[in-house]
Amino acid sequence: MDEFKSQILQKTVFFSQQSEENFAVYHEQAYPFAVELFALLYAQKRIWLAANNCPATAEKLKQTGCVLTGDWNGQQIIAPEQNIALNLSLPDLDLQKASLHIFTSGSSGQPKVIAKSMQQFQDEIERQEQLWGTMVNQSMVASTVSHQHIYGLIFRVLWPLAAGRCFFSSQFLSPEPLFKAIAAHQACWIASPAQLKRLDEHSDWNKIRQLSAIFSSGGPLSRETAQTMLQKGHQAVIEIYGSSETGGIAWRKQPENPLWTPLPDVKLEPSGRLSSPWIPRSMLLDDQIKLHADGLFELSGRKDRIVKIEEKRLSLSEMEQAILKNPAIADTHILLLPGKRDKIIASLALTDTGIKQLEQSGRGTLIQYLRKQMSQIFEATVLPRKWLLFNNIPMTTHGKTDHTLLTRLAGLEKQHFPLIRFCRMEQDTVSLDLTLQAELCYFQGHFPEQPILPGVTQISWADYFGRLFFNITLPFFRMEVIKFKSIIQPDEQLTLKLCRNTENGKLYFDIFNNTQSFASGRLVYGEHI
Repeated sequence: MDEFKSQILQKTVFFSQQSEENFAVYHEQAYPFAVELFALLYAQKRIWLAANNCPATAEKLKQTGCVLTGDWNGQQIIAPEQNIALNLSLPDLDLQKASLHIFTSGSSGQPKVIAKSMQQFQDEIERQEQLWGTMVNQSMVASTVSHQHIYGLIFRVLWPLAAGRCFFSSQFLSPEPLFKAIAAHQACWIASPAQLKRLDEHSDWNKIRQLSAIFSSGGPLSRETAQTMLQKGHQAVIEIYGSSETGGIAWRKQPENPLWTPLPDVKLEPSGRLSSPWIPRSMLLDDQIKLHADGLFELSGRKDRIVKIEEKRLSLSEMEQAILKNPAIADTHILLLPGKRDKIIASLALTDTGIKQLEQSGRGTLIQYLRKQMSQIFEATVLPRKWLLFNNIPMTTHGKTDHTLLTRLAGLEKQHFPLIRFCRMEQDTVSLDLTLQAELCYFQGHFPEQPILPGVTQISWADYFGRLFFNITLPFFRMEVIKFKSIIQPDEQLTLKLCRNTENGKLYFDIFNNTQSFASGRLVYGEHI
């Protein structure tokens, strides 16, 4: 602790000599982060806590007048190495005046900044210590979450410092190196739902059983994961519910109780209005809640378009606004595809420029170009994992974005369906540009020396996509004038054109490329025709 205080003093002298008032701090390691954080507080600077060190983030911070300090890829201010003999001691901070500026996603899609005093952090930390201090005792704090976000900041840095506990400076990227580091120590784990969800039968459950506690935040832990943690790891994970704006709100331990218990002195109204000692005024939650008579509550979904990917907040609206700045994109809709690993789906309507890029460079090159542009603004973790390219964003008959269609297209298994490079939708007609990847299961064994796509598979795809795009619910009745004109081999690039005649209940299909037709026919739907 003496060395920690000495380093803070050294940095305080340096920062006090700087004329600038605003400093944005980002560090990969928690220890140098803590040193600079408190040095900036003692130097009475305005501190901005950056969520990441992406180039666009750095540029925005510099535009607001911030000096960058920490790990900023060469853009930061560098404090000279010095070892000044200081006979000073660290005074008590004025916790009401000392504050941090934190970026958080707003429901409008634009990031906003909130200022939180150190007194607010201290008040919340005291409640957390009141609840869990005895359980954690003198455990070392090991984390797989970043201290650049409020949950990691409190649980990984500020709370251990306030309680006199040691913490590991490194953020462990997975449980395995964390378990290795804590082998000779009693420790608690600051985790996230995504990390806990990925534990399996090969995980070191013996090490998990030895932990004094596991905390999780950033999103709700599934009941299934909570049960696995209890059964295999003998750990009732302590979930913390809150946000950057609100700080901690409540906690729960599943599967014993799926309801949330408000932290001491936190008050919630049925409307979702929150009051607590660590927010300056009451506020409405972004989540919908169902409050029970005993004061416990359950969550019923979000009111806005903020989602969590790997416990990182993402405004879908902000991402849409960023993509629309690209001249290749006419319209877009971003949504979340839930699963064992949640994914972001980017549905894009291309402009004439975008279609030309697609035709000239190919789908992979276009997506790589878009990802590179977006990586200047967003962290790699939240970038889209699924890309759907259209001439127009699909709409329902009520004029709303067709989420069902987009979700089903994004969820197609590559073993059973071809890659859709581009989808052109007109009235009663859909054309799908396809790549028939060699991994398709239908090529296996048909035939060993010369794989070809079975005719029944071609008809099955026509039926599947016809039902999907035209919302056909009638039963299949018969086929008409089916023709298989040429064999289809792996890695072919083809177009599947579907035309729906609502009057006679028939679906016309044609599979072709620039030089020939491979198959065509009609599928008839209805009880009888």
